[in-house]
Amino acid sequence: MEKNQDTRYRILNAAINIFSQKGYHNTRMDEIVAAAETSKGGIYFHFPSKQDIFLGLVDEFADLLEGRIAEAIEQEDSGIRRVDAALNACLDTFSQYRKLTKIFLVQAIGLGVVFEEKQQEIHDRFVEIIKKHLDQAIDEGDIAPLDTEIAAFAWMGALNEVVIRWIHTGQPDPERALPALRVFLLRSVGVPEAKIQEMR
Repeated sequence: MEKNQDTRYRILNAAINIFSQKGYHNTRMDEIVAAAETSKGGIYFHFPSKQDIFLGLVDEFADLLEGRIAEAIEQEDSGIRRVDAALNACLDTFSQYRKLTKIFLVQAIGLGVVFEEKQQEIHDRFVEIIKKHLDQAIDEGDIAPLDTEIAAFAWMGALNEVVIRWIHTGQPDPERALPALRVFLLRSVGVPEAKIQEMR
């Protein structure tokens, strides 16, 4: 079992490097086989197709991101601080895993219905996380009542735009983007200025 997990890890790790350099369409299975130092049979045992490898990477990254967000949120004791912790964890993860971020946010676009459905499914997962903690912030009196679903979509859109621009151009890097994004997003849901200043 451990050997199978090790092989699967090597395949995904090799695929990260090749997909991020060459893109999905220009990557050949033989290249992943060679980079993973395994056989074609070894790859097909874990992933029946290149599409399955790509979708596997998207799932791995989404799980990693969700896990890091959950861990960051557990450290905080109020709704709006949990939302802020989630934003921090999100940008920090994107920064640490730039190649995976590129695959997750950029390369899955325009690859067809299966990829778009997968991206939408993951997008919805993260919208739900934001919505849940905005709802908590309302319940705890941190912010006034608002349509948290629309706010969560808007937050995802803003975050997505900043990160995709960083992937394409190298700017603004997440460390620079975080303070401005924090102020913009927290103001957008009516967090008082004094509380925003506390979180800087």
